[in-house]
Amino acid sequence: MIRKYQFVFVIFIAFVFIQSLFFKFTNSPETQYIFGTLDKWAAGFGFGGVFAADGIFSQYVIGTFELIAGIALLASLVPALRAIRPWAALLALCVISGAIFFHLFTPLGISVVNTDGTRDGGELFALACGVWVSAAVLIALNRDRLPFIGRSAAV
Repeated sequence: MIRKYQFVFVIFIAFVFIQSLFFKFTNSPETQYIFGTLDKWAAGFGFGGVFAADGIFSQYVIGTFELIAGIALLASLVPALRAIRPWAALLALCVISGAIFFHLFTPLGISVVNTDGTRDGGELFALACGVWVSAAVLIALNRDRLPFIGRSAAV
């Protein structure tokens, strides 16, 4: 039954990823806070600059991967392109796993500070968890299309 409603998971992930692009690609104060906090944390380990605007894990790099995953998931709603769904979900899972890791194990925390000084109450973290679960469900439902997980991986 859940297989019939995969589109709900697809639309949820695409919505979360695509709506966040405005903040990432315009260098909004929220994005500056998040990636600035992560960059200061990384600098403590000798990796300063990796989360900076020109770093390997900048908001532009992460946003681009979110854009690719979101568009690919939406494209997978077209029956002829359904085969890309598990790959797009896998990309989404990888990206959002990083987000969840950094919320849990860095000074960023679960409740992020908004630009007005208030906290978001864990909204970004909750959305990340929802994306993670949705991507995992899509991967499980479409695992037969992933050679390293599905039936074709059997020797």
